[in-house]
Amino acid sequence: MNEKLRFDDRVAIVTGAGGGLGRTYALLLAARGACVVVNDLGGSRHGDGASVSAADKVVAEILAAGGEAVANYDSVEVGAKIVQTAMDHYGRIDIIINNAGILRDVSFHNMQAEDWDLIYQVHLKGSYQVTHAAWPYLRE
Repeated sequence: MNEKLRFDDRVAIVTGAGGGLGRTYALLLAARGACVVVNDLGGSRHGDGASVSAADKVVAEILAAGGEAVANYDSVEVGAKIVQTAMDHYGRIDIIINNAGILRDVSFHNMQAEDWDLIYQVHLKGSYQVTHAAWPYLRE
């Protein structure tokens, strides 16, 4: 049996989708029929800076392959804006992949409170912000 799981007529939000695993998730979902909101702030993996190019490149890849996607450049800390992009373009949300993250390459012993605060803001609170904003639509 070589049937592949399809996501036709589904809308997916993938945070941190400008590279790495997020990009892979976005491309796979689109290849299997999902409309994808490609969210990426465009910062470095350490959380510095911002750029639209990372999300735009992934959207271009999806469109070139015949898929449907739109870019979003907001931070996961304002998840409602990411959700609004999905609603404005597709009118629904079915899938959320909370992939956004930053790297603090220090051992626990050497970690400073500021490092933990940044990790918490992106990894944990960011996932909450996006999912909480999407929850009413996911329940429909």
